[in-house]
Order: sequence, then C-alpha cells, then structure tokens
Amino acid sequence: MTRQRIGEELWPTLEALLPKRRVSPRGGRPRVDERAAALNGILFVLFTGIPWKDLPPEMDFGSGMTCSRRLREWQDDGVRARLHAAMLARSRGNTRWPFIL
Repeated sequence: MTRQRIGEELWPTLEALLPKRRVSPRGGRPRVDERAAALNGILFVLFTGIPWKDLPPEMDFGSGMTCSRRLREWQDDGVRARLHAAMLARSRGNTRWPFIL
C-alpha cells in the first residue's frame, strides 16, 4: 500500500459508516470534511507501521495528528466494528486483504 488509496467504487459504502463532522459546543471554525483523506492516512500508517508524525505530507492524507485523532474518535464511536462487518459482507468470503481492519 505504498500509494494505494480507497477506490471510488468502495468509498460510498465506507462514507456511509463514518460519523458526520462533530460541531464543537465551544464554537469556532467548522471542521473540513477530510474523512476520505483521514481514512487513507490511517490505513497507510497501520499498514506501513510508520509513526503518525512521519505520515508523508505529499500524499495528501492530512496531518498524522489529525489521522490519529480521527482513529480515536472513530474507535470510540464503534466505526471500526461497522467497517469490519461491511467489508466482510462485501467480500462474500474472499478475505484475502492486504491489511486487517
């Protein structure tokens, strides 16, 4: 997964499982919807084993800090389990994936 990204055919399925942007009760600037970039960055870090701070900026995944924060938020929201279940259902028994969610 050196430069591989989530394909356009798969993104609508995954996007539906990711929580919408949270609105801060303190106000402030609205968060940019970077869910696709963050998910790609998370998968890149998990697959390669690099530290979050070393996520290459030229790959347009966003910052390692943002990707790390999204992973924590999504884990707290139960997203990982939903993504895993959706990918198992989609694979129809063919679970030869290059990574484990």
